[in-house]
Amino acid sequence: MPTTKYQHIFFDLDHTLWDFETNARNTLFDLFELHHLNQKGIESFPLFFERYSYHNERLWERYTKGFIKQDELRWKRMWLSLLDFKIADEALSRQMAIDFLERLPLKKAVFPYTQEILQYLTAKNYHLHLITNGFEAVQQKKIHNANLDSFFQKLITSETSNSLKPNKEIFLYALQQTGASVENSIMIGDNLEADIMGAANVGIDTIFVNHIGITPHIQATYTVQHLKQLEDIF
Repeated sequence: MPTTKYQHIFFDLDHTLWDFETNARNTLFDLFELHHLNQKGIESFPLFFERYSYHNERLWERYTKGFIKQDELRWKRMWLSLLDFKIADEALSRQMAIDFLERLPLKKAVFPYTQEILQYLTAKNYHLHLITNGFEAVQQKKIHNANLDSFFQKLITSETSNSLKPNKEIFLYALQQTGASVENSIMIGDNLEADIMGAANVGIDTIFVNHIGITPHIQATYTVQHLKQLEDIF
């Protein structure tokens, strides 16, 4: 049995276990080559990637606040990126959005020690689950292709819960679906608002995974710099 009071461990996926930045950049490079964007007026991939990152971040913020729908997020981040290079091609933007979502989940980069810590926690009989704001089908493919699916008992997404982190509803839904309680659960994630504040607001303990070494403005129950340090807690 687990040696701590915790029985259920909820992980965030993107940026916590699955290396979203590396995988997304590699996927966008594939699209840059596939659609010959260098022949359409975009001099280099780094230039395109910078504009994509800018628009994606702002559209995700609008999506998480409920201002736009999934489909608009998916294709408009491509549309606005291309538009910055005076490429007004909606058909290309929509095709790139489709290609991105098809190819991204096939990428396999995870953060160092991901497999080892999940094996370690499983061997100690913790119940492991995922809570993610990502799209259901995409997240399922990611964890399968990265060989992570065997570790997790439940995948809780914003689509199945009809809520988004940091809203209370997605965490309450996760507790209901897993049979966990506030007292025996802990949330592990990289996002101070979505993961740490969101879980804390329903009374769940938290672990902030500070991969990029920021100074946190929200206090988690625990903070680690890399996944191996979870062994010190569990």
